[in-house]
Amino acid sequence: MDFLKITFPISGVETWIFLPPLVTFVLAFLGVMGGVTGAFLLLPFQFSILHYTVAGVSATNLLYNLFTIPPALLRFYREKRFNYPLTLLMLSGLVPGLFTGYLLRIHYFSSPERFRALVGLVLLYLSLRILKDLRSQGAASPAPREARIVFLPRRGGNLLFRFGEETYRVPMVPVIGISFLVGVIGGAYGIGGGAILAPYLVSILHLPVHAVAGATLASTFGASLCGVFFYTLGPGSGPHTRPDWLLGALFGLGGLFGAYFGARVQRRVPERPIKWGLFLATLLVAAKYLFPT
Repeated sequence: MDFLKITFPISGVETWIFLPPLVTFVLAFLGVMGGVTGAFLLLPFQFSILHYTVAGVSATNLLYNLFTIPPALLRFYREKRFNYPLTLLMLSGLVPGLFTGYLLRIHYFSSPERFRALVGLVLLYLSLRILKDLRSQGAASPAPREARIVFLPRRGGNLLFRFGEETYRVPMVPVIGISFLVGVIGGAYGIGGGAILAPYLVSILHLPVHAVAGATLASTFGASLCGVFFYTLGPGSGPHTRPDWLLGALFGLGGLFGAYFGARVQRRVPERPIKWGLFLATLLVAAKYLFPT
């Protein structure tokens, strides 16, 4: 099957041409159901399997998000499940945090050894958050039939919205602060932040995943767009920080179709089996990076 192999000139990665879109189709299909793109698992795949370790791997990871998110976001918008005020709130913290994380990535986490530890800690945190949510979660059920988001006037520094029969409150200042910290991690790690914000919104603020998935994906898209710009044209950027456009496009091709089909069936799929799969995957990858021996 050597005739199916391709070498990417920017990153130097050599692999089968069908492998990148196949991996991202699976990641995106499962990820968008929980409001994430799967980029937090794509980076370890690039790092360990494709041996892509320079700073440009983070930019390529962010580029994948730009392909993956739009079809899922369009689906959530058509179903009236896109919470745009929450999206803008998270972006107000994510973007400045992302720039800070970019500077840390190119100056402090430039060596693979230091970056490997950061990857492991981020994934360990994510796995523990998912496990905590699973242990406290009751019987999972699909989204309420025909449920849509109804926006309510702000009250006392809180965003309010109604979904189904329930009214939910989003504290603005804490969400901006958490979003900034997530942006710092995302800028260094090469994710838009949805993989951390989604567990925070669902597990700590107790917001329904079917009502916030669109918002976390939209904020991830905006943050990823800024991140690709920083890594391509920001201070200290260069050939080693820029994305591999062809590899990112192949990742994005698989992610685009995976996200479309994932968003299409999300309303009918309970959270619990998906979260168990994500928990096991993130825990195993975190162990590999924190304890390489």
